[in-house]
Amino acid sequence: MKYTLRQLEVFLATASQSNISRAAEQLFMTQSAASNALKGLEQHYDVQLFDRIGKRLQLNDQGKLIRPQAEALLTQARELELVLQQQAEDGLLQVGATLTIGNYLAVDLVAQYTQLHPDSQIKLHVENTESIAAKVINFELDIGLIEGEINHPELDVIPWQDDALIVFCAPDHPLAKNKKVSDQQLLKAQWVLREKGSGTRQTFDRAMHGLLPQLDISLELQHTEAIKRAVESKLGIGCLSKVALHDAFAKGRLLPLKTPTRNFSRQFYFIIHRQKYRSVILKRWLELCIGSLAQLEKEWPS
Repeated sequence: MKYTLRQLEVFLATASQSNISRAAEQLFMTQSAASNALKGLEQHYDVQLFDRIGKRLQLNDQGKLIRPQAEALLTQARELELVLQQQAEDGLLQVGATLTIGNYLAVDLVAQYTQLHPDSQIKLHVENTESIAAKVINFELDIGLIEGEINHPELDVIPWQDDALIVFCAPDHPLAKNKKVSDQQLLKAQWVLREKGSGTRQTFDRAMHGLLPQLDISLELQHTEAIKRAVESKLGIGCLSKVALHDAFAKGRLLPLKTPTRNFSRQFYFIIHRQKYRSVILKRWLELCIGSLAQLEKEWPS
């Protein structure tokens, strides 16, 4: 095929407007681009489709002959575009989320999205930061929602929202009576922590710089609920995202500990492969996640 749909659009707009400038305006093109498109169509097939009468372009017999076919062809092309767009809007999105985000944020986001777009399908994969990043890099996932810091040449890393880890204990733990917990007290305590490779553990290790080699880590668990139960059972103190602890604090099952000498702040991020096509469904998912931020800040204030 030696002609383009754009050339046919210019031809039909010019036939309708009888003027190349107005045709260009209609198609949001420059006059020179529209003129070149029409000239290229005529020169390639060695035909003249318009009679030039001053600035006016009058459709001639050749132009009148092909106009209905060009109209039909463009109509079919627009119908195909609508079908393809609909498929993109109602397609499948593979979302990866780290454990904290997956268990406490992403499930609600999936529910909201499917309510707004019932013909779309979201598949949620919950794993730790390293696993999610590897799958996004390998195009196994369309997007990742992670809590750890990643720097990879094939990934776009987009800040999403602020978060913070909180050190916590059981209500009857000896540290529960302290208004503030010192470094010495942190060193004396037993700890129940997330596993290495998780974003939560990455933030914890960074925040505990200088103390980390001396900490008494009694348990390393992959699931936040297991850590909370272990802390409730007085197997040690823990450190998890405020998002994961909101309900337990509200019900009095666990208590936060203030650690003024340690900075547990962090961010949640989106990760997308740099070569990944930003489909309609992917853009809508990002918009929903970003739009939910204000509500999350109300529910889990810093």
